Amino acid sequence: MSAIPSISEAAAAIAAGRLSPVDLVEACLDRVAALDGTLHSVIRLVADSARAEAKAAEAEIRMRGPRGPLHGIPLGLKDIFDLAGVATTAHSRRLLDNIATEDAVSVARLRGAGAIMTGKLATHEFALGGPSFDLPFPPARNPWDPERFTGGSSSGSGAAVAAGLVLGATGSDTGGSIRVPAAFCGIAGLKPSYGLVSRRGIFPLAWSLDHAGPMAWTVKDCALMLSAMAGPDAGDPASSGRAAEDYAAGIERDLTGLRIGIVRHFHERDNPCSDAVIETIANVEKVLLARGAKVATVTLSPLSDYVACGHAIMLTEGFSVHRDDLAARPEIYGKAFRDRLSMGALFTSADYLQALRLRRALCAEMAAAFEDHDILVTAAAPAEAPRLDAVGPFSSFDRPALALPFNVTGVPALTARCGEGPLGLPLGVQFAGRPFEDALVLAVGHACEGALGARDLRPPLLSTIPQGA
Repeated sequence: MSAIPSISEAAAAIAAGRLSPVDLVEACLDRVAALDGTLHSVIRLVADSARAEAKAAEAEIRMRGPRGPLHGIPLGLKDIFDLAGVATTAHSRRLLDNIATEDAVSVARLRGAGAIMTGKLATHEFALGGPSFDLPFPPARNPWDPERFTGGSSSGSGAAVAAGLVLGATGSDTGGSIRVPAAFCGIAGLKPSYGLVSRRGIFPLAWSLDHAGPMAWTVKDCALMLSAMAGPDAGDPASSGRAAEDYAAGIERDLTGLRIGIVRHFHERDNPCSDAVIETIANVEKVLLARGAKVATVTLSPLSDYVACGHAIMLTEGFSVHRDDLAARPEIYGKAFRDRLSMGALFTSADYLQALRLRRALCAEMAAAFEDHDILVTAAAPAEAPRLDAVGPFSSFDRPALALPFNVTGVPALTARCGEGPLGLPLGVQFAGRPFEDALVLAVGHACEGALGARDLRPPLLSTIPQGA
C-alpha cells in the first residue's frame, strides 16, 4: 500500500475486508527498513512476533470479525514500557539486559484489544536526559527534517508515528514528554488525567508527575487508543480506579456554548512564542467561535511558578530513583542525564515540601479556572522544531515549559497539529480540561485539528519510500 492510513481508516478497511493486517504490518516493516536508518526511531524490532500476531489477527477477523478498532493495528512502544520477553532499556546502557517478564498493564490492554506490537522506540535516557550522542542508541530524528529535534522524551514515538513506521505509539509524560514531540513531529498526543492509565510496568521518572498515554496521527486515533489503555489497576497506587470509556464516541460533538479560556500570558509573555504560533492560536480561536463556543482570556499564576514547582518535584523524585547508582557508578549513564538529574541532589526536604505546598495552591487555582471555563488553550511549544545540534543538555530549563502546568495539576492535556511555521514544519496547540473530562478535550482538539491540521500532509521524507512499501 502506498498511502499511510490513520488507525480509524485502517480499522474501517480491515473490518470491511479491504485491508489485511498482514499487509499492513509488512508495509510498516518496509517503511522501517527504508527510513529508520535516517530516523533512528526504532531501538528494537520484534518483526517475527508481529508477523505471527498479524496472521492470527487476520484469521480471527475473518472468522468472527474484529474485536474493535485496534484489532490488527501495528503500534510501537516507548522503550520504558515493558513488553514480555524483550529488553526494556530506557535508552540506557544501564538496562541493556533488562528483559521484561510480562507486559506493562497498558501494553497488555492494547494487546487485548487486538493491537500488534512491532517494536521498542527511542526515548531520552530514562525519559529525561537527551538528546544524547554517548548512549547505546543514537537520538531519534524528526521526519519533517532529520536535522531537526523531535522533542522529548517520547522522541522515537513522535518520529515513528509521523513517518508511518507504526500507526500509533505509547508515550509517557512527566513534563511534556508526549505533547512536545507531538507538536514538533506534527501528530496528536494526549497526556490523560492523572491516574487514568496505569503506569505499572513503565520505568518511573517522577511518581507524582508521571502519566502514560497515546500518540497517533490524529486526535481520533488517540481516543481509540485511550479507550483500550485506560482503566483501574490495583497494582498502581496512583490509579484513579475509574473505568475506561469509549473516548471516540462523542468526538464529533457540538461545541455550541462551550466555554474556552485562552491562557494568553503563558505563550505571549511568560514564554514568548513565535509569531507563527501566536497566529495558529488565533486561528484556533476563530474555529472555536465558528463552532459556537465562547472564548475568553484566562489569567493564572506565572508560568514560571508552575515550572519551578514541577522541576523541584521531578528532579527530587527522579534523583531518588537513581541516587545509589549515580553515586557508585556514574559512568553507566550518559552525560546529559547524569548532569540533569544530579541537580536533584541540591534540593532539600524543605524544598520538596514547599513545592508540594505550592502544588496544592496551583491545583486549587486551576480548579477555580475550570469553574468558569470548560477548556483551557495555550501553545504546546514556542516555535517550530529547533535544529538538533542547537539543543543542549539544559535547553529545556532555559525557558519555562508550556506543558508542565498540566502535569503539576494532573488534568488531561492534548497537543493537536493546527498549523505550520515559516519553514513548513508543523505547529501544535495544547488543549486542557477538567480531571477525567478527557473525552471533551479530545473532541475540542479534534475539531481544531480537522479545520487546521492538514491531516493529509505527511513529512517529505516519505517521498524516499520504495514503491509498494
